[in-house]
Amino acid sequence: MPVLNASTLTLDQVYQYLKFQEISYGAFKSLLQLEPLSEFEISELTQIRNDFKNYLNDGKVLEGMVMALTVMPLLRLAGFYRAPIKMRMEQEIDRINIEDEDISITGRLDLICINKNRPAINDIAFWILAIEAKNTSISASEGLPQLLTYAYKSLEQQKSLWGLTTNGVYYEFFYIQQNPQNVASPTYQPLPSLHLMEPESSEKLLQVLKAICKLQNSVGNLSAAI
Repeated sequence: MPVLNASTLTLDQVYQYLKFQEISYGAFKSLLQLEPLSEFEISELTQIRNDFKNYLNDGKVLEGMVMALTVMPLLRLAGFYRAPIKMRMEQEIDRINIEDEDISITGRLDLICINKNRPAINDIAFWILAIEAKNTSISASEGLPQLLTYAYKSLEQQKSLWGLTTNGVYYEFFYIQQNPQNVASPTYQPLPSLHLMEPESSEKLLQVLKAICKLQNSVGNLSAAI
């Protein structure tokens, strides 16, 4: 049986093999409760932008530095470093066997965040965020096929999850769910793209990350947790 790596899949292949369906664009306010930022948070966010700008001025920023300069500081500021949430980097996914196509899919995602206080099979049943980072010369949306592939196995254990793809500058969130009408055909909903280097957009980015972090820590929100 041929084995494909998730990093090589196109979106059309994800549709073909995993039966994902895209639904219409959503709004953050319909899924999350966004709260105002403090002066400290805005100051820290400004520092993240300024630090990243120094590297952008030199040209493209590679994936590892995108994670170090933007994703990790943003997650820290949003509260993802605090218990009970734990982060896992370079996490391998369980092999996906597509019997109809006689293929298997494997891969390794950049980062997941989990709630350690909730029982989970293989320690990844409840994802807060599945992040796929690319370097700044590549569109953030290039990570979507990988992201959906990684989310696919998790939907066997939960009803929904959040995903994020980024190139450091642009951040694209996706709300990924089981399909109640057809369990074999999950759905994903794109949300508006956010821009780290634009102050107003970057503030919404941090608000979204904080809201997802808070949602994960709210007992009783299991159906919307990751």
